[in-house]
Amino acid sequence: MVSRKDNDGEAGRIGVYVMKHVESGDSKKESSIVGCIQVFDVRGDGSFVCYLLNRFISNQSCAVTFSIVDNDNHVEFVIVEGLHVYLFEQNKKPEDQISSTSDKSKFNSAIGLNKEVSIDGGYRKQVNEEVNHEHEELTAVLTSPLSLDCDSGNDYRAPNLLQRIFSLLKNVRPGSDLTRLSLPAIFNIPKSQLQCYGESVYCVNNDILSRCANGGTALERFTSVVAWSISMYRPLTFGVAPYNPVLGETHHVSRGNLNVLLEQVSHHPPVSALHATNEKDNIEMIWCQYAVPKFQGTSIETRVLGTRKLRLINKGESYVMNSPNLVIKFLPVPDVEWLGNVTIRCRETGLEAHLSYKGKSFLGKKGNYRSVRGKIVSTPEMKTIYEINGHWDSTVTIKDTSNGKLTVIYKAKDVISSLKTPIVKDRKELCASESAVIWAKVNEGILNKSWDKANDAKTAIEEKERELVRSRKLKAETWVPKHFVLSGSKETGEWVWEVKPKNLKLTAAPIVVPL
Repeated sequence: MVSRKDNDGEAGRIGVYVMKHVESGDSKKESSIVGCIQVFDVRGDGSFVCYLLNRFISNQSCAVTFSIVDNDNHVEFVIVEGLHVYLFEQNKKPEDQISSTSDKSKFNSAIGLNKEVSIDGGYRKQVNEEVNHEHEELTAVLTSPLSLDCDSGNDYRAPNLLQRIFSLLKNVRPGSDLTRLSLPAIFNIPKSQLQCYGESVYCVNNDILSRCANGGTALERFTSVVAWSISMYRPLTFGVAPYNPVLGETHHVSRGNLNVLLEQVSHHPPVSALHATNEKDNIEMIWCQYAVPKFQGTSIETRVLGTRKLRLINKGESYVMNSPNLVIKFLPVPDVEWLGNVTIRCRETGLEAHLSYKGKSFLGKKGNYRSVRGKIVSTPEMKTIYEINGHWDSTVTIKDTSNGKLTVIYKAKDVISSLKTPIVKDRKELCASESAVIWAKVNEGILNKSWDKANDAKTAIEEKERELVRSRKLKAETWVPKHFVLSGSKETGEWVWEVKPKNLKLTAAPIVVPL
C-alpha cells in the first residue's frame, strides 16, 4: 500500500486520480480520468481509498473496478460490490491483500475477476457529480458570540415568546407522536452547542489565559485561573437554545496562538470533547462535558458533568474544575441561570477555590442574582487566603484575609462584551463536519427569519443523522470519534466519561477570531 507522510510524520494530503476503464470495439482498453480530488490520508497507509470508494458507490449494486493513481504513479485496483470494498494491488498474491470485509471467499473471488467492468452512463454521471462536489468550497455561516445582553451579537435577536409558541403549535396536532417532534428552528439560536462550548474559551477580549501562564507566583497564577473560569459563563435567553450537535460534528477555531478543537464524541448520551493548546505560553486544555437534564416541576435543571483540565506545562501545574448547573426556570419569572458549586484544584500547589453561583430567590428577589461567592484556600494549612465576592456578569473581587485589601480580578465588560465574530480564513481547509458548515443553511434561515427554510434544513440534518444511526445498526458498526478516545465507567450507578486527544499537537484552524 502507498504510504505518504509529511515532514512531521503526520499523514498528508494526496492527489488521487479516479479513472474509469472501458473496453472499446477492437477489444482494447481505454482509460480516462473522471476527476482528481485531494484526499487526507488519515492513517498514512493508503486506506483512504476504502473511504473514497465507499462514498462513491455506497448505493450501487453493480460491481465496479477503479484504478487509483497517487502522485507517485503507484497503481491499485479496487473492486466494489454493493457495500463491500475489495482493495488489492496488481503484483500481490491473494493472501497478501487487504480487504474491508471478513468474507474471504468473496474477496478472493473479486481478485480472481482481474478485469474491469464498464460504468454505465447514469453511474458515470453520479461519480462526476461526487468529484465535482469534492472541488466545491464548503460554506460556513458564523454568527456573533453570545454577549452580555444574552443575544448572539447584533446579527440575531430572539423572536418574541408568543411567536415561538405559535410556531410550536403549528407543528403539533392532537395525537402527534412527540418522540419524533423536531423543535422548530424559531426556538434555536444560530449556532450549535459545540460552538457555545468553544466560544467560552476563544471568545474573550482580555487574554486571561496568558496571565494564568505568566503569573510570577503560584498564588497569582491560581487567582488568574479562578478569573478565567468565571469568564466562561455567559447570560442566556429564556426560550431559545443552541442546536444539539450531531455525532462526529467538529468545531476548529484559532485565536492568536490559541488553537481550539471540539468534537461531539457521543450522541446518546451527548458527550462533547474539547482540546486546546497555546504553544507560545505552553498551555493545554482538555474537557469532557455531558449534560443530564431533569424536570423539577417549576424548572428544568441540567447538571453539566465532566472534568475540565487546564495545564500550565512550563510551571508543571494542572488545574481541575467542574461547571455549575444550568437551570431554566418557568415560575415565578421565566429565566435561565447558572447555579451550583464549583471547585478548582491544583494538586501541585495545594491551592483550592470553592465557588458558589447563585440566582434569584423563588419570590424573584435579585439580591443574589448572578452572584458568585467563595474562597481560595491553602489545603496543607487549611487556611483561607482570599474571600471571593461579586457578580459573574459584572465585577468580581478578592479580599485578602490577612489585611482586608480588595482587588478586582474580573470585569465582565472588559472580557466578554463587544466580542468579535470569528471569520473563515481558508475555506479550502474547512471540514464537512465543521459546526458552522453543517448548520449553515439553518443559520441563514434563522438570521433572515425565513422560518420554513430553517425548519426544512434542520429536519434534513436530523433525518440524515437518524439514517446514519440505522445504517450503522444494520451493519453492526460502532462509531469511533476522529480526534478523541472516549472511555466510560459506571460509578455509584452513574456513568462517568473521559476523553483523551489522539494528537497532542493542534494545527492552526481555518476559522479565526480577529485580534
